[in-house]
Amino acid sequence: MRRAGLGEGGPGHYVASGYSVHEEENEQLREGLRAKVGALKSLTIEIGTEVRVQNQLLSDMDSDFDSTDGLLGATIGRVKRLSRGSQTKLLCYMLLFCFFVFFVLYWFMKLR
Repeated sequence: MRRAGLGEGGPGHYVASGYSVHEEENEQLREGLRAKVGALKSLTIEIGTEVRVQNQLLSDMDSDFDSTDGLLGATIGRVKRLSRGSQTKLLCYMLLFCFFVFFVLYWFMKLR
């Protein structure tokens, strides 16, 4: 006797063929998932590497800014000490020279 929907080869044959179809589909899906996981893993490793590089650059910039802050602080201290003295004429010349240098640099940058 044949049952409806079981196919020609009997119940065992139909179940086995359906099982293999599902197994092949599962295998294809698993390979696709494995490829996606591999891509995500490599992307995560690249992001981690980039974060380490950027953190190192930020650390270097921080130390550079700290050294610049020290240099500017010392220079401002000298200017204040100079302004307290009787050398105000020298201070005016120095400030005018600084403005002139900044103006010339601005002018050169504007020409480019």
